[in-house]
Amino acid sequence: QVQLVESGGGLVQAGGSLRLSCTASGSTSLFNAVGWYRQAPEKQRQWVADISSRGTINYANSVKDRFTISRDNAKNTVYLQMNSLKPEDTAVYYCNSVIGGISYWGRGTQVTVSS
Repeated sequence: QVQLVESGGGLVQAGGSLRLSCTASGSTSLFNAVGWYRQAPEKQRQWVADISSRGTINYANSVKDRFTISRDNAKNTVYLQMNSLKPEDTAVYYCNSVIGGISYWGRGTQVTVSS
């Protein structure tokens, strides 16, 4: 049973930073592409960034130049460094990975940015 667990969320003032982590546990290592998504209240979940198993990275335009995604395969962990946070970044952040043909989601971590 694979589990993805997000951590690192919290309350921060506008302009501040947070680093989110997504750690995989279970019978399979996190050696596949991993994506970060976010969902604000009463809005659809939206893609934020992703990183392939080989390190190819993509960002949504709204976070480009502010967020950095990275991975540590030895720790089965993917990170999302978030800088210059804005109130509109407030959301629950989720990580996702397809492992063995199955899409796994974590339970999310809340990020709140105050103005």
